[in-house]
Amino acid sequence: MDLNQKVKFAVIGAGHIGKRHAEMIRREEESELVAMVDVRSKEECDAVGFDVPFYNSIEDLITSGIEFHVMNICTPNGLHAKQCILGLEAKKHIVCEKPMGLSKDNCEKVIFKSLQMSKNVFCVMQNRYSPPSEWIKSVIDQNLLGDIFMVQLNCYWNRDDRYYKKGGWKGTSNLDGGTLFTQFSHFIDIMYWLFGDIENIAGKFADFTHENSTDFEDSGLVNFDFMDGGMGSINYSTAVADQNLESSLTIIGSKGSVKIGGQYMNEVEVCNIKDYEMPELKESNPANDYGPYKGSAANHNYVIKNVIDTLKGRTIATTNALEGLKVVEIIERIYKIRNEQLDL
Repeated sequence: MDLNQKVKFAVIGAGHIGKRHAEMIRREEESELVAMVDVRSKEECDAVGFDVPFYNSIEDLITSGIEFHVMNICTPNGLHAKQCILGLEAKKHIVCEKPMGLSKDNCEKVIFKSLQMSKNVFCVMQNRYSPPSEWIKSVIDQNLLGDIFMVQLNCYWNRDDRYYKKGGWKGTSNLDGGTLFTQFSHFIDIMYWLFGDIENIAGKFADFTHENSTDFEDSGLVNFDFMDGGMGSINYSTAVADQNLESSLTIIGSKGSVKIGGQYMNEVEVCNIKDYEMPELKESNPANDYGPYKGSAANHNYVIKNVIDTLKGRTIATTNALEGLKVVEIIERIYKIRNEQLDL
């Protein structure tokens, strides 16, 4: 790609996340927002502030003849894989919000099509850009904790009727997919990024407060072994009252222990590593604020910058399609156990 050429983006889905993508694209000097797509009108999406052509389908966008390089998929989870393939067939690079699909099979189809068309698929896992995540990645890569004995991932958030609105896609099995896909896949991605794949999965699941608002569980206790050694657990819930409580990662190794905590895994609470002095980290970005509820760190600016730099040959994708598939596969294997227990 010409280094002097702006990377042109079209955003599919004009909800909270789609508008965030559009705004981050608009702020970058080397990118240009050229179109948005949503089944609703621009006014219904509260997207009138984006002065670009607005279409009601991907097919309408493609047949319009408007020139662009990248299609950002920011729609409900269950549409991601199909829409990625539509974009790839149109010879566009793809930025896909998590998850890349709701099954390993769907993700494999996306990867096959990307290889067939020689186009990139960037998976949005923006928590990799938070200062504590970048720091712990360097610690693990340098083997400063030695052999990993235990890893505990805790994700305790609030998602109530302010979030699961009647008639919406959130909470449905076909478009949402489940708590681990929509709320906590970012943190499973961090765990996979650090420690690799898992096996020998066991778990307990419950639906404490969402029987009337979702098709699936709101809480789970999952344990497993890492294929590279050590054992781990994921404890999660969206049944926390009123507000998000905690997203934390505790690591116990032969040379020390670390805990990254806070509401969004945004603070290093414990660093006890032999002969190691903790560096001062940059301040983490605040959480995405959606009014009545909050999400993970607002790091989408780094995602868009990584796409630009990758397409211009300066770097590589922060989260590639295979990594996106592995996160989906891990969740799918956990949910296989859940489905057997809850008869979902």
